[in-house]
Amino acid sequence: MKSYKIALLPGDGIGPEVAVEAVKAVEAAGSRHGFQTEWVRYPFGAAHYNKAGEILPDSALAEMGLCDAMMLGAVGDPSVKPGILERGILLKLRFRFDQYINLRPARSYESVPCPIPLPKGVRIDSVVVRENTEDFYMGIGTTREAPSSNSEGSANPEGGVDVPFEAERGLYNLSGRLTAKFDPDCAAALQIGAITRPGVQRVTRYAFDLAKKRGEKEVVLASKANAVPFLYGFLDEETKRAAAAYPDIALKIQNVDALCYHLARNPARHGVILCPNLFGDIVSDLLSALTGGLGLGAGGNIGDGLSMFEPVHGSAPDIAGTGKANPLAAILCAAMMLDHIGESAGAKSIDEAVASYLNESDEPARPIELGGAASCRTVGDAVAQKIG
Repeated sequence: MKSYKIALLPGDGIGPEVAVEAVKAVEAAGSRHGFQTEWVRYPFGAAHYNKAGEILPDSALAEMGLCDAMMLGAVGDPSVKPGILERGILLKLRFRFDQYINLRPARSYESVPCPIPLPKGVRIDSVVVRENTEDFYMGIGTTREAPSSNSEGSANPEGGVDVPFEAERGLYNLSGRLTAKFDPDCAAALQIGAITRPGVQRVTRYAFDLAKKRGEKEVVLASKANAVPFLYGFLDEETKRAAAAYPDIALKIQNVDALCYHLARNPARHGVILCPNLFGDIVSDLLSALTGGLGLGAGGNIGDGLSMFEPVHGSAPDIAGTGKANPLAAILCAAMMLDHIGESAGAKSIDEAVASYLNESDEPARPIELGGAASCRTVGDAVAQKIG
């Protein structure tokens, strides 16, 4: 019997609740398809930070790197200043393990109402391939309250800023200084985005290989070169260059605003949507809304080493401990994880169980988010029973 070591970081808010149900689904799939899992649990999140002052130590990262995959519940809590846990855990994991793909599938279900009416027999089956390490998520920038200095950089009486920066990525290390002068002096913010040829090449290959696997003839690139020509003009040209290796699959470049407009009018219009980091964050959440809500939104952070799977709904601290959380996104993440490690039959059984549960259950037996009355645990039990 095959055995897999899976890192589990339940995190904050509803993270621990939905993580339990994801584990339950994986265990049920393992029993059915002949594999077992060893879960390596980590305490990191708001409670651990508030108690120990520790976010995510390098020793834990080294241990995680020995695992076959990772499941993340959610991070973020009102007791911790916004950004500390997100940067210190989520982004740190993405960058440390060079998880350069953020994969966001979006599927509709017959029994789950779509806010945009779909023709009978038509369903949404899209996937956002989001570049996950570049663009405006590089973490390079500063804010300046004129005329005094700020903690991240220096300010001078003439209205200038001078901020050193470093960014480590799997492909390269970036370092330099951000300098600017405002005349007249004023409070301001500066943020730098970066896109590189090797970064575009590998995410483009992933998107086109996925389109080929899905039997599709087109990949849509979300861009905005007309307004941000240096960054996204470069993106367009480098994507064209990489896409030339796939003559049987067309590349369609579409402004992200027009793409969102057309998705709202015809949600089933596109299959594989390739996005830079910023736009991918937005487009994938739009598709989640169109397919039933964030409680159905699964996500994977994919790299050539440790890959991490997390629902996109966040920690939702306002409903933590109430049983109102929808665990289906976390369960669908479990299916993505199994497919990634080679247990495609187990992944399929989870996906089919979720679809069967949603399509066969009457409304009261569905998650509260979808208009039902079923608790997080009740939903997880129902799906696990259908897997087994």
